[in-house]
Amino acid sequence: MFIGLVGKPSAGKSTLFQAMTNIPVARASYPFTTIEPNQGVGYVSIDCVCKEFGVQCNPREGFCIEGKRFIPVKLLDVAGLVPGAHEGKGLGNAFLDDLREADVLILVVDCSGKTNEKGEQVEQGQYDPARDIMFLLEEIEMWIKGILDKHWRQVERKAMAKPTKEVLAELLAGLKISLQDVEKALEVCGLEEKRVDKWDEEDKMRFVKTVREIAKPIVVAANKMDLASAEENLKKLKERFQNLIIIPTSAEIELALKTASKKGIINYVPGASDFEIVKEVNEEQRKALEMMRMFLKKWKSTGVQHLLNTAVFDVLRYIPVFPGGVKKLADEHGNVLPDCFLMPPGSTARDFAYRIHSDLGERFIKAIDVRTRRALGGDYVLKPRDVLEIVFRR
Repeated sequence: MFIGLVGKPSAGKSTLFQAMTNIPVARASYPFTTIEPNQGVGYVSIDCVCKEFGVQCNPREGFCIEGKRFIPVKLLDVAGLVPGAHEGKGLGNAFLDDLREADVLILVVDCSGKTNEKGEQVEQGQYDPARDIMFLLEEIEMWIKGILDKHWRQVERKAMAKPTKEVLAELLAGLKISLQDVEKALEVCGLEEKRVDKWDEEDKMRFVKTVREIAKPIVVAANKMDLASAEENLKKLKERFQNLIIIPTSAEIELALKTASKKGIINYVPGASDFEIVKEVNEEQRKALEMMRMFLKKWKSTGVQHLLNTAVFDVLRYIPVFPGGVKKLADEHGNVLPDCFLMPPGSTARDFAYRIHSDLGERFIKAIDVRTRRALGGDYVLKPRDVLEIVFRR
């Protein structure tokens, strides 16, 4: 699973990427050691089960602060975006290559409207942030449409011998668009039964827009909410794009809070609506912290943690599950609840066993709900924050 960050220059994408990957504690495990230069590790958060069981957990990867468990996810810093990327403008080719890997996109928009489509400074009110959303959607959709157009004769020929959904899925597989995505898009568009040689341009475009919404869903980060005019622009964006998830965000404030937390100046849990000053500060620092506190009071958080959680849990619908034991919650090294796995929606107890280790999946007998001690079959569908013991043939 990859979360892709996209946006034009100067929208705050790099700051948001840094804010998401900068942990607020001095030490934590760093997973994904083969991370590429444009990749990083962010952390989604859930209520940890440790308090429920009256124990202190020892995460192998990620960390836990005041009962909030932070689970690592991979972030992809997608190459800079400008209008015409699908035609090769700007870093168009790099942008589209990066985009192939993303399962969900966070579109970073300068909600203050003080930068144009090139990222250049403009006077307040001269640029409408809605244009950033519109041209991103157009770039992705025209990219997919271009692939269809290039291979359409081939699609028509192959569709004479096999189902249309399979032909389209084969063509789009390189974009991480699955057979299920294509099947759902065809159904939504009412094109399941229509022969592809009878499709017109409107049919193609309708299919492209729908499969993009399914396979490359978008969460909008309305960034720079701490600047003037951003609040009014946010209202306009929400009115105009009622089908999109738009989250008010300040990457600058999140990064500042995490930096202050790491230095021991404050206690801050990412996603929280307040923090505690625990170290003496000078007047300038106090004013800056109070400004940040006022922002948190107004918007309930900086929005950064909300972005990650929304992308993973609400859009992709991943399920956090803990391995555990009825008799003990620690592993052979004494680490309590060391792991929490993010499982795709619809995953079963047997899938979870395979995720822990292939041997457990192959030798699976049953799972046990650690809370209720109820035995569960291999087809049990996982629920968020399940704690399961896997029983297997020895």
